[in-house]
Amino acid sequence: MPPQPTSPVGPEALRRTLASFPTGIVLVTGQDYNSTPVGMLANSFTSVSLDPPLVSLAFARSSSTWPLLRYASLLRISVLGTQLAGPTAQRFVGLECALRGEDAALLGSPATLSAVPERIIEAGDHDLALLRVLEVEQDGEIGPLVLYARRLHRLAI
Repeated sequence: MPPQPTSPVGPEALRRTLASFPTGIVLVTGQDYNSTPVGMLANSFTSVSLDPPLVSLAFARSSSTWPLLRYASLLRISVLGTQLAGPTAQRFVGLECALRGEDAALLGSPATLSAVPERIIEAGDHDLALLRVLEVEQDGEIGPLVLYARRLHRLAI
């Protein structure tokens, strides 16, 4: 029998502990039902399968942006190479994004992926989105940002 914890782990204790694990951060963009570009930051991006090409992202169900992205027919995942943040209404102010049909990609990214939703899995207070990758682009001249201890750091390449 596995050891049992003496007390349950609370959300803030888990958040603090997981902040000690460095992760990449991505900007996920798409178009909402009004064809308006929307996007949000995520650090839960991970590779799932090479054949077929699948990646995943986890989104909090409490997010105001995830419901807009959830039903987008195409998502762009841009690895962050430039710092951004802010309220939803100002998230794209001053950023250079390339709009192509139904997708928007952040210019100046080390890598971008175009993906379509494959499956949404309920996982606690988050939705785990399994996405099929259709296209990838890379720029080896740009270094990615890494999230560590709740702050962004530039990764030297």
